[in-house]
Amino acid sequence: ACICEKNKRVTSCRQANGVCWCDSVGSGVPVNCDTLTSKCLLMKAEMTGSKSGRREKPKDAFEDTDGLYDPECENTGVFKAKQCSGNTCWCVNTAGVRRTDKHDADLKCNRLVRTTGIIVEMKHAERNAPLNTESLKKFFKETIVNRYMLDGRYITSVLYEKPYITINLKQNSSDKSSGDVDIADVAYYFEKDVKGDSIFHNNILNVSIDNEELRFEKTVVYYVDEIAPEFSMKSLTPGLIAVIVVVIVAIVAGIVVLVSSNK
Repeated sequence: ACICEKNKRVTSCRQANGVCWCDSVGSGVPVNCDTLTSKCLLMKAEMTGSKSGRREKPKDAFEDTDGLYDPECENTGVFKAKQCSGNTCWCVNTAGVRRTDKHDADLKCNRLVRTTGIIVEMKHAERNAPLNTESLKKFFKETIVNRYMLDGRYITSVLYEKPYITINLKQNSSDKSSGDVDIADVAYYFEKDVKGDSIFHNNILNVSIDNEELRFEKTVVYYVDEIAPEFSMKSLTPGLIAVIVVVIVAIVAGIVVLVSSNK
């Protein structure tokens, strides 16, 4: 037996050739605990357990207005292009976020459209002085590389404009080699860490800039796909037409997000 350090939602762990392999809860798909588990398998496991002044966004950036659902995953762990709940179906991107209107079961999703860009925008709690920009950039870049195993070349920028921190990840399919973790999986792990609901086994993220713990009031994740989403204007509320938003992670003000960095 072994412990899956990077995913607590697993069962039947065993050691094979020096690697800890476990079965993902809900799907039974074996996962390699030396790397991140795919977002699709993580969502499936979570649903199984729960059944009990900033930069302008790219014009096609959109938010996940649906949140958590019970996804269909391929055996490789990636999302199936077509997702359904009862007789209602929709097409998703590689981050599992809906990119079409909802239709009946006859809907055709020809292929899984790649999410090539992810923008994570966080608002920190009120404070008098701004944070040190260089320290902040260094912390988030090192955390993403070391904790989530993402090659630093996929981090295009970390921007700070008090009180907003914006992290831009970009990963085209042509850039991504087979061993690279996917930015959609990285963003999901990160989002869960910031919410205080870490996927890691007994290893919470301590966001500390220059020895000062940072609290977040809100985190929003935007997705940019290689092909623009196909929402009809009539299906959008006026507030969503300008930017179709995704997952708003509301964090109760005053709760300190504790994280232990993997140093």
